[in-house]
Amino acid sequence: MSRQCSSSASILFDSRSPWLVEFAAALARRMEVTAYSAVPRSLGWFSKRLQKAVLHDPPLEVVEFPVQRGYFSFPLRHILKEHRRIAKWIQSGARDPGATWLVCCYPHYSKVAELWPGPVMYYATDLFTRYEGRSYRNIASMEMALCRRASLVCPNSQRIADHLVSGCACAAERILVLPNAVRGSSLLPVPAAAPFELPSDCAGLRRPVAGVIGNMGPNVDWVLLEQVVTATPWLFWLFVGPSAARIGDPAQNMARARMLAAEGRIRFLGSRPYGELRAYARGLDVAVLPYRKREPTYSGSSTRFYEHLAACRPILATDGFEELLHKEPLLQVLRSPADWIDALHQLREQQFHDGFEAARWQQSRHETWEARAESLCAEMMVRRAAAPVLA
Repeated sequence: MSRQCSSSASILFDSRSPWLVEFAAALARRMEVTAYSAVPRSLGWFSKRLQKAVLHDPPLEVVEFPVQRGYFSFPLRHILKEHRRIAKWIQSGARDPGATWLVCCYPHYSKVAELWPGPVMYYATDLFTRYEGRSYRNIASMEMALCRRASLVCPNSQRIADHLVSGCACAAERILVLPNAVRGSSLLPVPAAAPFELPSDCAGLRRPVAGVIGNMGPNVDWVLLEQVVTATPWLFWLFVGPSAARIGDPAQNMARARMLAAEGRIRFLGSRPYGELRAYARGLDVAVLPYRKREPTYSGSSTRFYEHLAACRPILATDGFEELLHKEPLLQVLRSPADWIDALHQLREQQFHDGFEAARWQQSRHETWEARAESLCAEMMVRRAAAPVLA
């Protein structure tokens, strides 16, 4: 494969995260990339076996390495010092570690970064300090250390960038905001004037169809959705994504349970391969992004928005994602059940044409993983000469 960037990178990520795999695969098409994914084990500290795994959607070869389960928590990470052997493994896999970028997708690898002899990038895709069950002080200290070491810090939202500057003393000049994106293969050759035919597993759903794509867990406002579904008896609803995640809020959990048990106008399909999601997005009359306003979701970047953007269909969203508050008129942000019901009725009267199909199509050309990788490669080339190199 012909690569257009002379830099190389070793990426520490989690191969179970679709957006991280998309990022790594897009970067691998432009430069030499070795991707590493941790495999937590109960006796991981005693294991020394690395193995390769091949991902096919998108294509990416991953080196899996064992870590002790719970290693990143305090005090295990100070006792076991697994960062030393992780750094050794990755350095041995790099042709020239001193000239290779180490890309850390989690603050937990801050001590690995401190041992890396070449330039370091921090790719921050979440507000990690707000994860449930995590120690704020522990995560914040690792994030601050990684920001100190990194020559380039790439949060996927401006809100995370602001947090890194104000909360982690990250130098603003080191930051390049890289939002989530969509695959180039999901782009349409021309704007879609009408929805495509839905996949065969949607047989029996009558139009119009509203759709929710993504993880059907605690980040979805199920109480809101239930009210809106009840108030729109003329509308069919399609949910594509896993729905087994635990929801701690009793009202939200019960609302999801009732919707899962419903029949007729509501269809839950479960998980589908990431590469097939565009077929569902293109087949909707209206896309629905019903985020609850909660961290860390509120501060991140919405992967499903970019998939719907490329599909050109009208998009309705809650105000539960700060990034989306700046995307109007490509989507419509709604703040109450009454607003949602009115907006759906209005779209029905307009035969589900909101007039922004061409604008969404045009914007989607700039919001691909390929475009993100291109801008990142250019930034890496500029910064590599000025990157701090450890002896």
